[in-house]
Amino acid sequence: MQKNHSEDENYPPIGVESFSKNPMLDLQDLESFKKTFIDSNRGKPIYLIRFEHVAGKSLIDFINLLKKEIRAIIECKDLEIGFYFIENKQSLLMGVVPHNNPLTESMPNVDNSFGKFHQDCIRKGICSFDFGIARTQSNYISTVNEIYNDLYSTSEKNLNDNLVRWSWTYFNRANTYISGVTHEAMIQPTVLYDHKKRTFSVKGGEVFVGGGAYRGYKDLIDDIPGDQDIKRIELLILEKLIIACDRAPGLLKFNISPQSLIDTFSNFEKVSRFNLLIRSRGLQPQNVRFELIEKSYEEESDTQLKDVCQCFWDYGFSFAADDFGVKSSSHQVVLDLGIMIQEFKLDPISFKFKVKEDKVKFLDNLAFIDYCKKLADNREAVITAEAVEDIETLRFLLAHQIWQFQAFILFSKISINQYKDEFEGLKDLSEDVVFEILSDPKLMKEQKKIGHIFKVAQKNGLI
Repeated sequence: MQKNHSEDENYPPIGVESFSKNPMLDLQDLESFKKTFIDSNRGKPIYLIRFEHVAGKSLIDFINLLKKEIRAIIECKDLEIGFYFIENKQSLLMGVVPHNNPLTESMPNVDNSFGKFHQDCIRKGICSFDFGIARTQSNYISTVNEIYNDLYSTSEKNLNDNLVRWSWTYFNRANTYISGVTHEAMIQPTVLYDHKKRTFSVKGGEVFVGGGAYRGYKDLIDDIPGDQDIKRIELLILEKLIIACDRAPGLLKFNISPQSLIDTFSNFEKVSRFNLLIRSRGLQPQNVRFELIEKSYEEESDTQLKDVCQCFWDYGFSFAADDFGVKSSSHQVVLDLGIMIQEFKLDPISFKFKVKEDKVKFLDNLAFIDYCKKLADNREAVITAEAVEDIETLRFLLAHQIWQFQAFILFSKISINQYKDEFEGLKDLSEDVVFEILSDPKLMKEQKKIGHIFKVAQKNGLI
């Protein structure tokens, strides 16, 4: 890759003398191109521009034209470029890595810029060519070949179908979110009840997409074109969430399906990379937990779920059984993973029935809670009740020694940055204060609106 700098704010074309005197040196072999373009730019947005059917200029003259004009084309004064030529396809690949201020969200509109450059070249009789553009994040966990293949296939589709150009490049909001420099997330705090001190404290939380470009995961996925690799997209989303959690305190939990875990991390080198990513963000594996969501997976695959989880476990990561309930299909997963399951996220269907509503279902709930407690005791795991909706249910769960909650009755989702700022102060809220708020109609109305029981307590002079 070649780095271009200039102090001139008008971005004048750089003279050819600024580059190597032998233009052939600008062309790299494939492995060198991958290394300098992808591997050396982990964590950065990268662009691959594919040129075909170049007419009016030789290959070397066309490369020199691109080198001379690139900064003016995309209006970015600090960037890296590199070239690779596929002889049997007569395709020139150009890698571009803009070095924007990481504190700003703005990225160059490369699609529009090269569209104008393409028209200018034809109008002025300089040359003609076809082009296709791909953009992605040179993410930390994917292999160089996976990232290259993603860029290669997208640039080819982009070249051959103008509709693709607009469905998965600059003008696609999901691509901007995934490839951009902004990292955002929401978290729903997990609240632990200390039965000895009779207080409630935040101990961590479940991390979600949201807080900026998207309200949630579904909105983001709805923006992904059907021809994209959803497995890679899910990995990129996971990485974005982790980066947003930089130096966040407490136990952080991330949703992942068993099949995604197998597909993404069957190459155990990626588990090592994940561990390095976690540590590079000031986090510890012991404070990161995967919530295995309720989705079927291929049990007869070459790589077993237990083997992948064991690799994570060896680094210090742990797992939770999400939506664990009487109708749960994850019981076999729990039995297979054994001690690696360190948390049971109790589905509301396992505790929502009141004795006056349905006595049999209420008794079934009691039996299932007892079963869960035995599973948890066997593993020294915790049980977390999700979606607790009323004070009666909260009291019922506490009476049956369920001490941990992730519920809107106590907390709505908050931004990860707010969570980081407030974490140290979200401790030891008296049981009396919590039940006063939840039992008082006026205070409960305020709690539903604010969704932050510590703030409601503070606002009303209760702490």
